Amino acid sequence: MHLIDLHHAHASLEDNGVATLTFRNAGSLNILSSPVLTDLAQAFDALSKDERIRVLVLRGSGDKAFVAGADIKEMRGLNADNAAAFITRLRTVCEAARQFPTPVIARLPGWTLGGGLELACACDIRVASNRVQCGMPEVKVGIPSVIHAALLPRLIGAARTQWLLLTGDNIDAAQSLQWGLLDHVVAPDRLDEEVERLARQLASYGPQALRQQKRMLRAWEKQSIDAAIDDSVQEFANAFKTGEPQAYMASFGAKH
Repeated sequence: MHLIDLHHAHASLEDNGVATLTFRNAGSLNILSSPVLTDLAQAFDALSKDERIRVLVLRGSGDKAFVAGADIKEMRGLNADNAAAFITRLRTVCEAARQFPTPVIARLPGWTLGGGLELACACDIRVASNRVQCGMPEVKVGIPSVIHAALLPRLIGAARTQWLLLTGDNIDAAQSLQWGLLDHVVAPDRLDEEVERLARQLASYGPQALRQQKRMLRAWEKQSIDAAIDDSVQEFANAFKTGEPQAYMASFGAKH
C-alpha cells in the first residue's frame, strides 16, 4: 500500500505493519540536498501520525550508498546567514527518525558518510552490507561535524568519536561493527533478507509495547537513573491498559 509519493520520498506499508521510507531522485549516492530534506521531513511527519505502522525501514535508492553526505554543491553557495537554515533541515530529518514513535531500521548498503551517518545514527537499528564505508569527512571540506554527530560518543565512546571526527577518515564494516556503530553486518546479497527478517520480527510484537519502549529509550537519554526507574514503574502499569500483556502472555503460555 502506497502511503507517500513525493518526488524525493516514497513510502509503502505492508499488511504486517512494516513501512518502508525510500529517499529517491538524489543521484546514485543519495545526496541530501534541501529539496530531498524537505520531502523527507514531510514524509516523516505524515508517517509519524499513522497508527498502523509498527516498524519503519529507512533506505535510499540503489546499493551504492545509504547517503554519501549532504550536497557539497549546495553548501558551496552558503553563507553565515543561510547555513543555519540548511543544517536545520538536516537536523529536522535526523530528529524525525530519532523521535519516530516506532522503531526505525536503517538499511546501509554502501557509503554512509557525513549527514548520512548522522541520519543512520538517529535510527534505532543499523543493518549493513559488508561493503559499507562509514565516515565523518566534514573537516576535510572546511566544516565541523555537527547536529546528530553528537550521538556518536554515546554509541562508540569519546576516543573513537574524536578519531572519526578529527581525522575525517572512513572505517569499513568490520571496524564499524566492532566499534558498535553498526548492529548487524551481512553479505550484500543478504541485506534485504536480513532487514526484512528483523522488521517482521519487531512487527510481530505488541505495537503499543514497542511504542512504549521507544518512548522510554528517548526519555532515558535525559533522565537520571533514579528518575528513569521511577517513571518505568508507571509505564509497566500502563502496558496492562492496552490488553497486549494479557494476549501475548496467554499465547506464550500456550506454547510453553
